[in-house]
Amino acid sequence: VLTEQRDNLTARKYWNKLKQRLIAEGNESVTNCHQLKLTSHTDGKKYLTDVADKEQLLRIIQSVPSKKAEPIKQWLARVGAERLNQMQDPERSLQQMVADYRRLGHSEAWINQRIKSIEVRKGLTDEWQRGGIHDEKQFALLTDILTEEWSGMTTREYKQYKGLRKESLRDNMTNIELMLNGLAEATATEISQRENPIGMAANAKVAKRGGKVAKDARRSVEKELGHTVISNKRAIDYIQPNDELPFEKNNR
Repeated sequence: VLTEQRDNLTARKYWNKLKQRLIAEGNESVTNCHQLKLTSHTDGKKYLTDVADKEQLLRIIQSVPSKKAEPIKQWLARVGAERLNQMQDPERSLQQMVADYRRLGHSEAWINQRIKSIEVRKGLTDEWQRGGIHDEKQFALLTDILTEEWSGMTTREYKQYKGLRKESLRDNMTNIELMLNGLAEATATEISQRENPIGMAANAKVAKRGGKVAKDARRSVEKELGHTVISNKRAIDYIQPNDELPFEKNNR
């Protein structure tokens, strides 16, 4: 697409040359590319085909001398410069996060709630650390206990229910879901500060109690509304992005 090679044989030759060039530059992106059997659009048969992840693809695009690749290269340069600025001034990261959520179409009320939820989550994880929890697996397990208690699903099940893969579950919650999750975490934090649980078992009990408070609140809300507030919708299903990345517009 980027090189506008319409002949498969020519495109394959170009790809082989590009791989040689990248290897000569000392880049390992193509060296680390795996192969999967993919169905050909020409004859319907499956052939071993080079595949790459996001990081590898973006690095490959940087080595493609094409007018179609240039907008992406400029965007990558701008993102890199912005990231350097954010490292020097962390407040810029928050500003960028708000701008990104606006671009995706989230309301100001949702954005404010999301920012608050980050603060609440940080308070809870600080409490867990104070209680002797430092392993990432333990953090994930406690999160699952809390989430399952109020929503009826573990984090993984919740993401599957919404059709998510690597996307953030919280970024795809509705206002009510986000508030209930925040209530569970804030309650667990308050209980922890009062009772000082130490160890996995004690913190798990606190997480479950925090989740139960949110579960009771959820049931009250659902009784008033007459339907469940656990939604299988993702953010993309109920909001429309306000803007697009520059290279998305240029390649339509």
